[in-house]
Amino acid sequence: MDSILLIIFISLAIASVLNIVLKKFSVSHIIGYIITGTIISNIFHFNDSEKLHSLDLIGEFGIVFLMFTIGLELSFNKLKKMKELVFFNGFVQVAGSALFIFAIAYYLFSQTITASVIIALSFSLSSTAIVLSYLKKSKDVVTPYGEKSVAILIFQDLAVIPILLLISFLANSELSMGDVLLNTLLSATLVILFMFTLGKKLIEWLLHFSTNAKLEELFLGSVLTIVIGASILAHEMGFTYSLGAFIAGMIIAETNFHVKVESDIASYKDILLGAFFFSIGTKIDIAYFYQEFFWVMIVLALAMLVKGLFIFALIRRKSNKSDAVKTAIALCQIGEFSFAIFSLAISENIISYELGSFLILVTVLSMIVTPFMVNNIYKLASYFVVEFFESDKITPIDAHHHTVICGFAIVGRIVAKELTEKGIPFVIISDNLQHVLLARERGYMAYFGHLDKRPVLESLKIEQSTSVILTVKSLVSKKIICKAVLDYFPGAKVIVKINSLEEKKALDGLGINAFVHADRETARLLVKKSIALDNSGNRDEFEASSDTVSG
Repeated sequence: MDSILLIIFISLAIASVLNIVLKKFSVSHIIGYIITGTIISNIFHFNDSEKLHSLDLIGEFGIVFLMFTIGLELSFNKLKKMKELVFFNGFVQVAGSALFIFAIAYYLFSQTITASVIIALSFSLSSTAIVLSYLKKSKDVVTPYGEKSVAILIFQDLAVIPILLLISFLANSELSMGDVLLNTLLSATLVILFMFTLGKKLIEWLLHFSTNAKLEELFLGSVLTIVIGASILAHEMGFTYSLGAFIAGMIIAETNFHVKVESDIASYKDILLGAFFFSIGTKIDIAYFYQEFFWVMIVLALAMLVKGLFIFALIRRKSNKSDAVKTAIALCQIGEFSFAIFSLAISENIISYELGSFLILVTVLSMIVTPFMVNNIYKLASYFVVEFFESDKITPIDAHHHTVICGFAIVGRIVAKELTEKGIPFVIISDNLQHVLLARERGYMAYFGHLDKRPVLESLKIEQSTSVILTVKSLVSKKIICKAVLDYFPGAKVIVKINSLEEKKALDGLGINAFVHADRETARLLVKKSIALDNSGNRDEFEASSDTVSG
């Protein structure tokens, strides 16, 4: 017990210090956890110990909770819309990448057919844990490349099942391929039938009654029961833990509880993911890496290059070059499920222990490189194509005598609609990518960025605009933006929406041209309409005006 507490204490201390230092250099915390795992593994000699197996299991549940949250955001209707992205793109990516990698392993590196198949299938998978974490944190999950990446990752997670079954078949000469496929189909049918019939009713019942009890810990306990129970059920039927959690998440996505469920489990997911990345670090053998450094780097570079090029070609078929490049960068690494495949292949004596250790090391290094790549994905993509979704990277617009709308929440949308009806040209700037995408869908000229940045002010040609309308809610944001705009061009006509007289006082002295008090203007409009109705009884005019505002 004392030794376990000591290991936990030292691990937390090293991880905390490392991540504080790495944060200052804008390096992902994932690297801190991996390095911590490597240090602890070498200090306490974790290699080939039972402690490491337990840690792997704990870490795997980090991926389980991550897949559960993805399921919460993928209702059945949304999955139907993404069926081509998931099943066609996913299948072609896994099969195509595996085919090319098989050819390289077999012909270039002279591996056996069986070993080449294992390598090809493992290297075709990407890291769900790292890529999805980044996409959710950066909000890129709603971008076109984000949707395509998530769709392929979902299929890859499904593909793990037949890959593991194939290894079992290769190791077991007693069962035919037909028997293996029949058993898998039967198990899959039972899991899906149970989850979507009795399981769905149990989930809804559990969440409903735990909510009515008005005890937060009871609701959280119910959620954890659902996640872990669904994971164990899937695992016992021969599938991955994460598949069961993903299905449970999809079921809850159809209920009214999905937002609360996701917020309640967020911290648990992050802690368990930390344990997962820590366990990745324990697999790094420093001495072996030093000994095989040259070949490890060659195999790593070759695998990521081949896979990246294939994904680029696949996505470019129906998407622009920007989305294809970013998807390729996001998914070119080797994923965490490869560890399970290599471990099973080693235990079944399908590949040698030495080859398995080499492949695991390549996979670990791939996952170490990945955070640097995804965190700088726009910068890397900009070497190949002009970026649209990179924050504050805006090509100078060809406009003058236009209005600049800052923010595209409810007020910003109404302003845009009014200006459109009046035929007044305008451009929208927002730091909310979802709002930018919505504005683009409506046909507006909208850009992702911050109006307090000088390059953005220059690109939007503030000095040639007729006015700048601020619809943002935060007082701090209003101050920063107004000061930046007026410092850049003192003659800018700035109009700011305020919610109180205190806000007006805080903004006085900045040189703002006009304030619009939201509550006061609403009150004036209500009185005006009331008098108009009293005088003329013209209810139709009032309803038509109300319809305009609600748009």
